[in-house]
Amino acid sequence: MAHTYHELHEMTVAQLREIAADIDHEAVHGHTTMHKEPLVLAICTALGIESHERHEVVGINKAKVKGQIRVLKIERQAALEARDRVELHRVQHQIHRLKHRLRKATM
Repeated sequence: MAHTYHELHEMTVAQLREIAADIDHEAVHGHTTMHKEPLVLAICTALGIESHERHEVVGINKAKVKGQIRVLKIERQAALEARDRVELHRVQHQIHRLKHRLRKATM
C-alpha cells in the first residue's frame, strides 16, 4: 500500500510500528523503540517518500511578487535612512500586503 507523508504523520506510533515491522530496510532498524518523528522519517526513507509536504503557490506568479518585495525592501531601507516616516509606513504596508497575498495563495 502506498503511503504519503501526511498519512504517516497522522497515524499513531503503534500503527507506524506495524508498518515498519513489514519493511526490511536499514532505516527502520530498531523501530520498536523509536519515537514518532524519527519513525515517520525512517519509514519515508525506506519507502522513498518525500519526508515533508511541499506547498505550492496557486493563482499568482510567486517569483514576480518576491521580486517586488525585494525592491520594496530597498525602498524601505532608503526611507529609514532619510527618516521619512510617511514613505516608510507606505512601503512597509505594501510589503505586508504582498506577503499576505503569497501566504493566501499557498496551498
